[in-house]
Amino acid sequence: MTEIGLVGCGTALATPFTAAGAIDERALRGFVDWQIDEGIDFVVPCGSTGEAATMTAAEHRRVVEITVEQARGRVPVVAGAGSNDTVKAIEQSSVMREIGATHLLHVSPMYNKPPQRGIIAHFTAIADAVDLPIVVYNVPGRTGSNIESATTLALSAHPRIVSVKEASGNLAQITDCIASKPASFTVLSGDDELTLAVLALGGDGLISVVSNVVPKLMTELVRLGRAGRIGEARAIHMRLLAWMRAAFVESNPIPVKAALAMMGKCENVVRLPLLTMLPSNNDAVRGALRWAGALP
Repeated sequence: MTEIGLVGCGTALATPFTAAGAIDERALRGFVDWQIDEGIDFVVPCGSTGEAATMTAAEHRRVVEITVEQARGRVPVVAGAGSNDTVKAIEQSSVMREIGATHLLHVSPMYNKPPQRGIIAHFTAIADAVDLPIVVYNVPGRTGSNIESATTLALSAHPRIVSVKEASGNLAQITDCIASKPASFTVLSGDDELTLAVLALGGDGLISVVSNVVPKLMTELVRLGRAGRIGEARAIHMRLLAWMRAAFVESNPIPVKAALAMMGKCENVVRLPLLTMLPSNNDAVRGALRWAGALP
């Protein structure tokens, strides 16, 4: 049976760490509950924003376990499981399925930069091996290679490849995906500031960084945009624009962690080679949060 792709707004969850650098399980549980209480449509642990690249396999498993436990079936849990080694990606996907993830997020293989036919073979091998719906993640700025629209559309024919998170920043490419995709396949923005444009073109939602801080507002923006209420969605976009930009004033998730610490959601701790945000950026982040209503 063909799966139906994800729609709406999902948060690419930041991972709370203690001051000593360990997974802060209590903060993570509270954070997942808050996101769901605020109305987010799905959660995405252990992606780029979650600093999965610096987690051990045991930590990765534990973060997804906690997220699944806290979600309690209220929203889908889209677990990051990517690797540039296809065998490892399959192994990680099997673990995520075992511990209760409902979907998998797989980034295009980074560093080894496969040709488009290699990208197709990579995702197909994972989808054939693991019985969970897969979200393809295209983020050339991190991987060093682009998933072309023709490649995304070829992958969309697989019954378990159900969505794409498109973070290429290339609206023409994203439009081609929207225009030619199967009805059951969904196109999600992977870039907060481009979400309104993607929705206006007929996109289906967003996997968001900024919703770590403003889940209710980002979910409402996506709901309005999907309903064709572009003027109302635009008003929210403009309210959040300063935060959409401040959230990337340094490498993600550095500003997000700083913002969440300002809000009392977690410690301002990231793992090397990331460092905490420069003090010179504090005013921009704090001001953007106040404008968005996330801080008094």
